[in-house]
Amino acid sequence: MAELTDAELRKELIALGYRPGPITATTRKVYAKKLACLQAEAAEPRRRVQAAPPSPGRGSARPQQASPSRQRSSFIPPAGAARDTPKQQADGKSRGLEYYLSQFLCLASFVLFMIFLGILMVKMIGSGWLDRREENFNLLPVDCDKRTDDFCQAKQKDVLMNVLHELYNYLSVQAGNFECGNPENLKSKCIWVSEAKDHVVNVTGSSPQKFDAALHWILNSNKDLGIQLKAKDLSGAVRSVGDVFCLESAHPQMGLGCRFRRAVVTAIMNLFLFFWSLITLWGILLFLRYRWRKMEEEEQAMYEMVKKIIAVVHDHYKEWERNLERYPYVGIFHVRDSLIPPQSRKKMKRVWERAVDFLASNESRIQTESHRVAGEDMLVWRWTQPSYVSDSEH
Repeated sequence: MAELTDAELRKELIALGYRPGPITATTRKVYAKKLACLQAEAAEPRRRVQAAPPSPGRGSARPQQASPSRQRSSFIPPAGAARDTPKQQADGKSRGLEYYLSQFLCLASFVLFMIFLGILMVKMIGSGWLDRREENFNLLPVDCDKRTDDFCQAKQKDVLMNVLHELYNYLSVQAGNFECGNPENLKSKCIWVSEAKDHVVNVTGSSPQKFDAALHWILNSNKDLGIQLKAKDLSGAVRSVGDVFCLESAHPQMGLGCRFRRAVVTAIMNLFLFFWSLITLWGILLFLRYRWRKMEEEEQAMYEMVKKIIAVVHDHYKEWERNLERYPYVGIFHVRDSLIPPQSRKKMKRVWERAVDFLASNESRIQTESHRVAGEDMLVWRWTQPSYVSDSEH
């Protein structure tokens, strides 16, 4: 066996129906022993057949029996098939989860795109409140200081409508300027009541009492006029005209260029959030796929390690039966050192631990025991299956 190269040793093992793992300096001795055992098992039936005399009249009718090496090569151990079943189920589950996650990402991308288009259309079209404000003002009820003549009521109504209309236009323009670059350097959209009063009185020529009457009417009205009355504490409620500190328009009046610019900025921000969300979701998907692939590779390496451990423990038991080994058991760390090179033990630590746990919970032919070897307690593996029972019979 010593004169065989690694390639020749592998070729001989494959010819006898055994598929070895990587042949290194640490595993060569194990595979050499395995080759010797397989050659001995293959030679024993031949000697038996040559020694037994042929039976007349029945030798030609009986089909030729396949050699043990062919039986070994065509036989698939049920234990291995049982171990492959959970792995195939895990592969199916991971592929199904990946498919549903991909479908969810496509649906989310479509929904975000439709939301983006909707926001862009709303920003471009705007609301139709500007065309209906005159009609709303004409429908406002007017109290002419409890006078009943028609002329007074009509006159007071016209004055009040002019004050409200001018106040509305002034506040909406100021709010629009504040939203569109703030060319007048306003501190906020809420205009002080004294400043709004001076402007309305100068433009309409009405008295300050009419302005106060308009504020009183806004305060008592249940209609939405687009004018908000705010107290000094902006979060507080306004209960009387004296509590009014500033006025703010609920519908800023902006030009077409300003609205287009704001719509473009909003669209760009929404588009940025859309692509950022899409990239994040795809990143999560790629990370999950990478994690699943690493878990599959680790599980495959664990199954390969389990097969090698079973082969080593079984071979050791057979050698003990032939009085080639001193003890019927073999140390767990001795098996690890013979299968994993020193430079790979840190990398293969998790695979080895999973393989040991798998054997402890799923392999009945290998029993874990504790023995005192060289004055130290050591965990060992013992093969419990009788040697006269072949693998094909199991």
